[in-house]
Amino acid sequence: MVNDVFIPRGINVPALDREKKWEFTPVTTFKVGDHVTGGDVFAVRGACSGAAWPLPAAAREALGGCRAGALLPCAHPNSRRARFTQTVPETELIQHRIMVPPNAKGRITYLAPAGHYTLEDTVIELEFNGERKKYTMLQKWPVRLPRPVGKKEMACNPLLTGQRVLDGLFPTVQGGTCAVPGAFGCGKTVISQALSKYSNSDGIIYVGCGERGNEMAEVLMEFPALTMTLPNGTEASIMRRTTLVANTSNMPVAAREASIYTGITLAEYFRDMGYNISMMADSTSRWAEALREISGRLAEMPADSGYPAYLGARLASFYERAGRVTCLGGPAREGSVTIVGAVSPPGGDFSDPVTAATLGIVQVFWGLDKKLAQRKHFPSVNWLISYSKYTAALESFYEGFDAEWLPARTKAREVLQKEDDLNEIVQLVGKDSLAEGDKVTLETAKFLKEDYLQQNSFTKYDKYCPFYKSVWMMRNIIAFHTLATAAVERPPNAEGAKLNFATIRNRLGDLMYKITAQKFEDPADGEAVLKARFQALNDEITAAFRALEEEYR
Repeated sequence: MVNDVFIPRGINVPALDREKKWEFTPVTTFKVGDHVTGGDVFAVRGACSGAAWPLPAAAREALGGCRAGALLPCAHPNSRRARFTQTVPETELIQHRIMVPPNAKGRITYLAPAGHYTLEDTVIELEFNGERKKYTMLQKWPVRLPRPVGKKEMACNPLLTGQRVLDGLFPTVQGGTCAVPGAFGCGKTVISQALSKYSNSDGIIYVGCGERGNEMAEVLMEFPALTMTLPNGTEASIMRRTTLVANTSNMPVAAREASIYTGITLAEYFRDMGYNISMMADSTSRWAEALREISGRLAEMPADSGYPAYLGARLASFYERAGRVTCLGGPAREGSVTIVGAVSPPGGDFSDPVTAATLGIVQVFWGLDKKLAQRKHFPSVNWLISYSKYTAALESFYEGFDAEWLPARTKAREVLQKEDDLNEIVQLVGKDSLAEGDKVTLETAKFLKEDYLQQNSFTKYDKYCPFYKSVWMMRNIIAFHTLATAAVERPPNAEGAKLNFATIRNRLGDLMYKITAQKFEDPADGEAVLKARFQALNDEITAAFRALEEEYR
């Protein structure tokens, strides 16, 4: 015992207990004499109870949302796509699949029977070109080298976060790259926790790179208390699918530089099992500072702000390890790694070299605004500067989900942009001098900002917003905007009476309150119930404006 809260210099502690025994169950696909190659799943951690292959989340969702480890039909017995044993998962959410190392291949000369083994016990022996090699359940891989894959695929499945501003306006995909720059206190941790708790990922790798020790302690304290609802209705701690890589600011600089690579390699390891993994890096600015310090000690030529000249190349090599892939080996499976990198620019200055280099690489930019955070508007994502380049890749998904979604989202963005332009005029001449159509635009923007883009994570009805709820809320808000704009722009009737926005506000005040109250609908009531309520509100909006127009015709 060192009698200190810190690990002293020179002490090396293994991450996994070498003496603990782990349950090992070989699959029925392989036996002694069979040939295997890198990436083949030859065993799982758990107990056998049938013949099936537990599918990843995307496939389970396509089959109606089975729980992790649910018994699913096999393919033909001779097919390498199937004949895997059903197992008890390592946790409620993740099943550990033991794979042949990527650089190994040969004929099986020994395969350990089902039982309990330590990480140093031989569980498989392969012979290739007359040379025999023994392998354990433990895999070692250089963290700076990407793990090989069968094929890179086009990412086309959305990463749903449960946050309306992200899923609705600035979506990302499973296998995408995202940057979350923001000053201190803007809510980077809020977004990270929301992704960890509610995203449709199979696993989370959370890397605390160079942050303060109390922040990692807070993660360790709060994450086990956060739960997610399983398809069978039970609650499970998100720690059951979360791996933490802790590297606080008082740890060695070289270790800080390696922590990001450690996290992405762990994500690739679980990806190779066929899972969709999200990696949160908090923050890449501290990692870049470690690069700067190491570069200075090596007496390399500094570039902007003292960072090394190869900063952009290092960032690019890290982010390019994200993506959706076809995994090596059998059975045929797909996995993905999504990288969400928090960036901490000094004073929220986005011209910082790390932020500028990151924005040139990533495809999604969730820019956090200090003024929104000070107004307690969370998530404090600035809708005027943020963007997503995955919109085109997700069009087929959106069209299949709801054909009216894409036009509604486009109109919402136009309203928010126009509202920003109108604010300058309002400050000069006041709201009363605006055209009636512009008054409708300001009211719609108020709906969007206060009731759609803002969420309260401390309430059961708004802490998580399913995508269908986000779609229907947007549709009803835009339906009000479209009908109200058409009504106020209609020419006067024969008596000279013209409908204005003040009349709409007075006559349809209760209806406008119902639009703002959409967020109070609890997803726990069920998708069918909520959709019926939203559809009824949509019909009520249409009927109310039809009645007004008949009156002023």
